[in-house]
Amino acid sequence: MQRKSVVGLLFVAMLGTTLIGCEDTKARQENEQLKARVAELVKETGDDGNRIDVLTQENAALKQENDQLKAHPKSKKKSKSKHHHHATAPAQ
Repeated sequence: MQRKSVVGLLFVAMLGTTLIGCEDTKARQENEQLKARVAELVKETGDDGNRIDVLTQENAALKQENDQLKAHPKSKKKSKSKHHHHATAPAQ
């Protein structure tokens, strides 16, 4: 009977070791996937930061252009007289 107990304990120990190994492999795979995802997110964040810098510069340039346009007085077109003056010969 003692022999059965020892064999049973060995079987449980081997099964437990196998399960722990599988969980460890799964954890490593998940860890690698998470590391890859974090690297992608870091790259995307850097790209977004670059886009923000470009858009900020474009916005500043447009604001400056807008301010310059506002500073220049608008030239008013001279309105032409709607009545045309025709030279007519004096009546005699």
